[in-house]
Amino acid sequence: MRIALIDDSHSALVALQGHLRLLDDVDLHAYQSGWDALVDATAIEFDLVICDYLMPDLDGINVIRRLREMPAYAAVPLVMITANGHADIHRRAIEAGVTDFLRKPIDAIELLARVRNLLALRRAHLEICERAQMLDGAVSLANLALEQREEEMLWRLARAVDARDGKTGEHMSRMAMICFLIAQELGLPPETCRTIYLAAPLHDVGKIGIPDAILSKPGRLTQEEYALMQRHVEIGVKILENADNEPLRTAEIIARGHHERWDGSGYPAGLAGVAIPLEARIAAVADVFEALCAERPYKPAWPLEEARDEILAGAGTLFDPSCVAAFLRCWCAIAERFLPVAASFNGPALGSAAA
Repeated sequence: MRIALIDDSHSALVALQGHLRLLDDVDLHAYQSGWDALVDATAIEFDLVICDYLMPDLDGINVIRRLREMPAYAAVPLVMITANGHADIHRRAIEAGVTDFLRKPIDAIELLARVRNLLALRRAHLEICERAQMLDGAVSLANLALEQREEEMLWRLARAVDARDGKTGEHMSRMAMICFLIAQELGLPPETCRTIYLAAPLHDVGKIGIPDAILSKPGRLTQEEYALMQRHVEIGVKILENADNEPLRTAEIIARGHHERWDGSGYPAGLAGVAIPLEARIAAVADVFEALCAERPYKPAWPLEEARDEILAGAGTLFDPSCVAAFLRCWCAIAERFLPVAASFNGPALGSAAA
């Protein structure tokens, strides 16, 4: 244990060192100047400081006060030695943060007993801090494992929905990536961008409840079939509602609102403008663009530039203009993701399941 001894009297320091060398496992540092001790205290974390009160350059109360201002010394025992028993000095020392007092002339037996007790308290405090750090690390690892399991569940469910709709996992990852990039361009916090990335692939989870004949029909849907197809929003909301974790709550918001349109012409609620949740406005742009670029039983895939121009044409009517502007700002990253050589999204690390 490292002990700092501060006294302007050389003979007093020698006497203190002589007594304290009787203790096992201590490293003594002696200073005749409070300033010198404070300088070293910024580089060395002492476990105990014993400081004389009456010194010419900086008295003991000011040394203690300055030590307590250092974060590393918030809980370190600080002892002041004084020959003056005036109550005002004790009060000021206590206000400065002193732990204990020693009176001159120092009694060797009392000194050793108090130092042993204070070092024992210091060791106990350090052990508690170390144990707390270990527990924090264990909790962090447990939370990370839980997040990874949640992400895996979300992505496996999204893959199941894509397979039901005749799509591949590539549709899911592209749509999620576009949502992530748009959210980033809009300046949303990193955790919000990540949540949208995880939630977006579940936007069509309600298609689980739509008949195969409608999902796989190669031609245009009849009015009755289209009305039935629209029910996938209601089904998706029922699947996702009342969730406990943030990605699923965001997935419900996106599932409910990704077919709403900026001008109010969408469904199911006919919401318009900023009444549509931002997460759903982001997903609407990403979903339509990806759908245009993908081959379906009823249509061929559009060229990337034509699909981009279609999104641009819908700004202010179908889509939130700010989301379209963000989409255009990250166009290079989006276009690269659709190239055949782009095997994976090379964006920020979003967790093992997302990768």
